[in-house]
Amino acid sequence: RTPLPWDQSWIILFSQLSDPLSSKTLVSSSMIRDTGVTRGDESQVGRYVGILQSSYYAANALTVFHWSRLSDHVGRKPVILTALLAISVSMVSFGLSKTFLGLVLSRAVCGVFNGSNSVIESMVMDITDVTNMPMAYSYAPLPFMASRPLIGGSLSRPADRFPDIFGRSELLKIYPYIPPCSISMIFVSAAWLVTYFCLKEVCVCDVEQLYLDHTRCGNRSVSTRTLPWELIKGFFRQSHAKPHQPSSNVLVNPAEANPGEDRSKPLPLRALLTPNILTATASCATTGLFHIAFDSVLPVFYATPIELGGLSLDPPRIGAILAASGVAHGIFQLVSYARLHDHFGARAIQITGISSGIPIVILFPAINALARANGIGLAVWQCVAIQLALTISLTLCFPCSALLIRAAAPNRASLGVTNGIAQMFVAGARIIGPASAASVFSYSMEEGHDAWLVYYFLMAIVFLAVGASLLLPRDPSVWENHR
Repeated sequence: RTPLPWDQSWIILFSQLSDPLSSKTLVSSSMIRDTGVTRGDESQVGRYVGILQSSYYAANALTVFHWSRLSDHVGRKPVILTALLAISVSMVSFGLSKTFLGLVLSRAVCGVFNGSNSVIESMVMDITDVTNMPMAYSYAPLPFMASRPLIGGSLSRPADRFPDIFGRSELLKIYPYIPPCSISMIFVSAAWLVTYFCLKEVCVCDVEQLYLDHTRCGNRSVSTRTLPWELIKGFFRQSHAKPHQPSSNVLVNPAEANPGEDRSKPLPLRALLTPNILTATASCATTGLFHIAFDSVLPVFYATPIELGGLSLDPPRIGAILAASGVAHGIFQLVSYARLHDHFGARAIQITGISSGIPIVILFPAINALARANGIGLAVWQCVAIQLALTISLTLCFPCSALLIRAAAPNRASLGVTNGIAQMFVAGARIIGPASAASVFSYSMEEGHDAWLVYYFLMAIVFLAVGASLLLPRDPSVWENHR
């Protein structure tokens, strides 16, 4: 197994803080209530939470492919730096918003620039090979473990929760959610500084074209610079890119070149729509659809009154539960994923993980039924623990998807845009997931409607994702061998 290049891996992990901090820690039911958009109707809270989350993913879906494609031409680093700066500003704007429209606009801006998160994932693929990539993805949960919703639940509304300390602050009374947003902004700004000073390109790039397969330069890091105006021009004029000659400092071993294929140039979009890429994308997108639908329903389920189908938990307790779950997921993936992958393979883990969605969904009405009958007692907490434990296998699907996407890429120079295609469909699925799942949950709570409707909806998504996963090859190296 090739050793991991830790001099760059830790920087990439730190940069990935922007994704969970921007997409997980800021949206809460209490923020929606405080805007007054629901007019006191608790059954509408889930619907507006879904709309707010979908605005983020809609903007993400419209830009993720373009950021990924741009990174194949100008390099990963300038794209990452631009995105981190904009995300930090959008977080502060989100905390200062007092209307639902302001929240939606801030989330949309954040989604536009967090579309570059796929570029960070592509960089992981750049600096690894088939032997150490499973190990690299074992560490992927670390940023999420460090930034689960515990931050938002603990620091929101400090003037109300800690009146002796913050009760005199008019700023915190007017903007009760600025503390968690500011903490997120500080971490993302720190990630920008670390990326600027420490991260190096693994490939030699110029303004228009990426030329170097990382395997040809032994994973050596080479710094590059791209002027801001060139970055902007490249974003809007990618389709008119003209081939350039490789830079003089690119070392290419002709013996490693594949005859009949120019591995030094990204392929056009039409050449990327291969059965392998479409199969990997379908599995990744349907898995992402269920995961984001589940993630959007879970906190709303916890916060909804028991008589309406939930558990009546307060935000700090919800944040603590989700944080503990995130830590457990991360530790399990860190310790076990590489070994499980070596023993069972990506396909088996993918199918097992998404199949765990069946008992996960069934436990929702079971938990509420126990809470209605006996209150929130030991039996309820045991079922909650079982449900969250089952989601561990679900989270293992994402590193498997990354391995499959990497294997499906037609050449190394098109790795970024291949990942961008998959992430674009994932983002599209995530547009549908939050709004539809949360809206169906709200609809099912209304009087006269089937309370199990949302669970039928989630179960249908699970079966769709299982079907897509069954199309995957038993060994992803089959795809790589047929490039």
